[in-house]
Amino acid sequence: MVDDPDTGREKYLTAWRNSDDPSPGNFTYRIENQGLAELVIFQGTTKVYRTGQWNGLRFTGASPNPGPAFKSNSKFKNDVLVSVSETYNYSNVARLTVEPSGIVQRYSMNEKKDKWNLVYSLPRDPCDNYGQCGPFGICSTDKTPICECLKGFSAKAQQDWDWSSGCARIRPLNCGDGDGFIGVPGVKFPDMLKVWLNTSMTIGECQAECLKNCNCTAYANPYITDGRSGCLIWYGDLIDIREVYGADSKQIVYIRLPVSELEEEKEEEHAAGKVRLILTAAGVVFFCLICCVTLVIRRLKRRARRKNEDIELPLFKLSMIAAATNNFSSGNMIGEGGFGPVYKGNLSAQEEIAVKLSKTSTQDETRRKLLTWPKRFDIIMGIARGLLYLHHDSRLRIIHRDLKTSNILLDAYLNPKISDFGLARTSGGDQTTERTKRVVGTYGYMAPEYAIDGKFSVKSDVFSMGVLLLEIVSGKRNRGFTYCDHHHSLLGHAWLLWQENKDLELMDECLNDTFVESQVKRCIQVGLLCVQRFPEDRPVMSSVLFMLGSEGVVLPEPKEPGFFMEGSCSNSAENHIPSTESNKGSITITELEPR
Repeated sequence: MVDDPDTGREKYLTAWRNSDDPSPGNFTYRIENQGLAELVIFQGTTKVYRTGQWNGLRFTGASPNPGPAFKSNSKFKNDVLVSVSETYNYSNVARLTVEPSGIVQRYSMNEKKDKWNLVYSLPRDPCDNYGQCGPFGICSTDKTPICECLKGFSAKAQQDWDWSSGCARIRPLNCGDGDGFIGVPGVKFPDMLKVWLNTSMTIGECQAECLKNCNCTAYANPYITDGRSGCLIWYGDLIDIREVYGADSKQIVYIRLPVSELEEEKEEEHAAGKVRLILTAAGVVFFCLICCVTLVIRRLKRRARRKNEDIELPLFKLSMIAAATNNFSSGNMIGEGGFGPVYKGNLSAQEEIAVKLSKTSTQDETRRKLLTWPKRFDIIMGIARGLLYLHHDSRLRIIHRDLKTSNILLDAYLNPKISDFGLARTSGGDQTTERTKRVVGTYGYMAPEYAIDGKFSVKSDVFSMGVLLLEIVSGKRNRGFTYCDHHHSLLGHAWLLWQENKDLELMDECLNDTFVESQVKRCIQVGLLCVQRFPEDRPVMSSVLFMLGSEGVVLPEPKEPGFFMEGSCSNSAENHIPSTESNKGSITITELEPR
């Protein structure tokens, strides 16, 4: 391929009209030489692709790799650019074609093979399309969208999704000493529509020459070879700029901007430098802190190991303990505390032991007085916030499926922590309801649709949250609760009191000195909203948290709760507390609650 503007001598490729007609088509692939040559695909007289200017070693921006079997040998001969690709050995055969569609393709074939292999094709990607991002736009295939404006410019028309209008200056040039330049590295130089070229100027002289002309928009050194200087100045619009990588990324084009834009750039760089300095200092401090903490922990562990070197902690099997206490017989019981009975036993003839059997994890009745109403309300809000995080703020939506009082742990400051995720399920953002054939959980806290049909969703956890609310307010458990006047569960009892406008009677008696009436009534109403029979009637956790924490907000009226049915009631005086004794021949349920 040759282009000699002095003699008019030119060699170029022309596409067929179509695959069956070898007459000249509409696309040509040729060298365009305007002082700095480049390879261009034309559709008629319109450019559709260009490689970028010759920089002394290669075509910038899109120099195609001819493949491992070929070497590119484009060079100037007598001021005429000749683009040649040579083979490393004579056994390799290559051909370069321009398809009727305007695609340039290079093929190679070895004597031992029976087909042509495609080495590369041009254009390669959308950023190779000529003027893809319009005037003063820059294209990058690594970004979305691929087009953006140069520094100091903004999109002319935001509604033009194809960026055909390009970009315009945010502030006009001052045309004098008030202008400066910002370097943009790693780009294919703009097309040489209106340019001025000098092959001997230094880069400093080039900048001064650009400032003399108000129409100058950019300048650059067009050569990449060591020690060679020159000056290429653009006037008017800068078109067909794209990011490039590798050896061509070393060249820089300097864009002309008003001094106000340059000051903002300096301020941004200064602020970014401060942020980097602060982050570096913080990282060093954090690293030192981690090292100190690690050393302290190691010393403490080492000290603890020294103390416990001579201490042996024996482990016993449950069968051994049961045999020692005569299977926890009543004759071996020596006392009973708030956490369970204590038994005496004999591991051997000379060794007696005492064993505490923890039946449940509940406290004795006197301890609940320590939970005043403000503390209970804080616990309620903490549980609600935790459940909101699981349902809405977690990366995956988590459905707990076993939310109950024994799975709410309190730390030293009585802050609630949701625990025991053994039955939890995760679901995608668009999945609202799931079904299981194996229903697991704790009766009294399971939603009706889950206990009966195996359907569960975030609304199942909302039902459990409602049960927790009513239990915390009343100080009683839902499961096993009886009230001889109507034989309903705790949910039914709360519903009846609500209908009779006696909802405060549900409140734990030990809260009489500390309760806030509006908060108690709101908690009861929200609890009843959460335990409604149908899941679509129940609120989501964000609404639950909003209703609990908002004074003066009118709450919706609750509908009938799920499992609103009567249960049996004994004639015992303990009509509010479930009986722990079982009659002969009755059915008992063992509820395992691992901690």
